[in-house]
Amino acid sequence: MTSTVASDLPDARGYFGAYGGRFVPETLMHPLQELEAEYFRAQQDADFQRELSYYLREFCGRPTPLYFAERLTRELGGAKIYLKREDLLHTGAHKINNAIGQALIARRMGKTRVIAETGAGQHGVATATVAAMFGLKCVIYMGAVDCERQALNVYRMKMLGADVVPVHAGQKTLKEAVNEAMRDWVTNVRTTHYILGTAYGAHPYPVMVRNFQRVIGDEARRQILEKEERLPDLLIACVGGGSNAIGLFYPFLGDTGVKMVGVEAGGEGIIPERHAARFQGGSLGVLQGTRSYILQDANGQIQLTHSVSAGLDYAAVGPEHAWLRDQSRVEYRFATDAAALAAFMKLARLEGIIPALESAHAIAECIRRAPTMPGEALVIVNLSGRGDKDVAQVAAKLRIEMPL
Repeated sequence: MTSTVASDLPDARGYFGAYGGRFVPETLMHPLQELEAEYFRAQQDADFQRELSYYLREFCGRPTPLYFAERLTRELGGAKIYLKREDLLHTGAHKINNAIGQALIARRMGKTRVIAETGAGQHGVATATVAAMFGLKCVIYMGAVDCERQALNVYRMKMLGADVVPVHAGQKTLKEAVNEAMRDWVTNVRTTHYILGTAYGAHPYPVMVRNFQRVIGDEARRQILEKEERLPDLLIACVGGGSNAIGLFYPFLGDTGVKMVGVEAGGEGIIPERHAARFQGGSLGVLQGTRSYILQDANGQIQLTHSVSAGLDYAAVGPEHAWLRDQSRVEYRFATDAAALAAFMKLARLEGIIPALESAHAIAECIRRAPTMPGEALVIVNLSGRGDKDVAQVAAKLRIEMPL
């Protein structure tokens, strides 16, 4: 594996091979160029990096543990399983890593208002949190369907002072929330920064979000070397837009002995409009600022998607993931709703950890794969978020009686 995989992309135009770029209205070209310039200045600014490290440590709760899942390992009877505990971060997911970084960029640019899209609500909560901390006005766009299935996070955002705007267009999920956030940004770009929540969108968002999330993999690399004195054999992470996965994978890309698996949402099976596995049923196209794999019909119309997890219920995947798949550096699989629900319950019962439904997709792949590996093999699963937000939905799906 050459160094290109590890560090040389995107190129100056924001492309990872054939993927990425900047496909936006003319109104947003200059703001994106300004954001790109400011971000790369900040990246080289020692004061900015010290401030970011301070907030990640003192406010967000980094570093997160790399936890040996002893009972899950024993139950599955194969590889030794470690969980990267992003669920223990403030606000309950990896999303705060990126939100705090972008909020600091927004403040450098003199913005007084931030907006965001959210599916599972965790990015919305993280954005509302950093907006409250820095005294910024905040608006969160969320599909009406997601508002219902993630009601707890809607209340959290409102308590933090954000205006939550339900989006009733189309499928009423994440894609429509992104559309509304982009419309807002076009209208209010002078005062507003769009804190995009995943490694997607127009350049520089995919590289910026990746670099704010790579702290996951940087820590995991140090921690596994301390615990096992060698690198892992396998990394597993769920993939919606792909920020938690690329955050874990990126620092290991140059290590050819480390295999990586990204897990998409298989929904009810690979049936058109009943899943969100872009690499299973998608094709190359442009959506919401970037070129990547997209679930679309023969006429280029975006297809409906489905997943039990709101955070994976999206029609496109981050451009760097598309490129890594082309390079055969990362393998992309899917887990069905049923497999994710079973994994959710197994981790809860065996380890006392209730995972986010998104993270449960990664656990499902671990459950499938770890028993086939030798006992000395090492697996790291990114536990990208906690499952408080999903408890009522899982209880209803599994017909578990909930107290009144």
